[in-house]
Amino acid sequence: MRGPDAMRGLIFDKDGTLFDFVATWATFTRAVLIAEGGGDPHRTEALAAILGFDPATGRFASGSVMIAEPVDVIARRIAAVTGAVDVAALTARLIAASEDVPQHPVTNLAALMDALRAMGLTLGVVTNDGEAPARRHLADAGLSGHMAFVAGYDSGHGAKPAPDPLHAFCDATGLDPDGCAMIGDSVHDMTAGRAAGMTCIGVLTGPADRATLAPHADVVLDSIADLPAWLTRDRTDPSVKHG
Repeated sequence: MRGPDAMRGLIFDKDGTLFDFVATWATFTRAVLIAEGGGDPHRTEALAAILGFDPATGRFASGSVMIAEPVDVIARRIAAVTGAVDVAALTARLIAASEDVPQHPVTNLAALMDALRAMGLTLGVVTNDGEAPARRHLADAGLSGHMAFVAGYDSGHGAKPAPDPLHAFCDATGLDPDGCAMIGDSVHDMTAGRAAGMTCIGVLTGPADRATLAPHADVVLDSIADLPAWLTRDRTDPSVKHG
């Protein structure tokens, strides 16, 4: 990877990166289980299993479909249990419901983005959520004006782990991939970044732990709050955490 001082663009995943994953999405997933389970405890249990979610603890399995897959994939998994015929309608319901989910920022996001932009960095978001809820969540957090590019799985650029939406960021901003970093909490994020030719920065504000992310990342930080320090200090400094 290129050194931190060579960074020109940063692409953020949304859920588990900008916003704490469990704090944000456990309540939403419980609501999905109630709505799609239809009061049938066996169906609800099967849904929880296929979504990789433990309703009792509010925790997600490391390979949960909820962590990194696009909404349409989640809808198909649900339909496989419920027998729903109109998967498009189910997808639309999930997207609409997700727009109103209260987000839990991992840090003071506006202040962090101000600091990163002051360093001359161009910022964007690539999420496997829908673009409409992504823009709503960014607006609610006061981040809309900070992002030069926002793409969801339905924006026409494909979805992670494919590199296409990351290349779309480069096309939109005029930046070269080797001067950009993909920042995320999942292996999907790291795989997309690697395929795009970008630096891969993992963060631990999602369900994946350091051991899961480290083999796929150039560096693993506790959260995006550590980015300014990492970007301004020599990455050979032993006090800077690496994966």
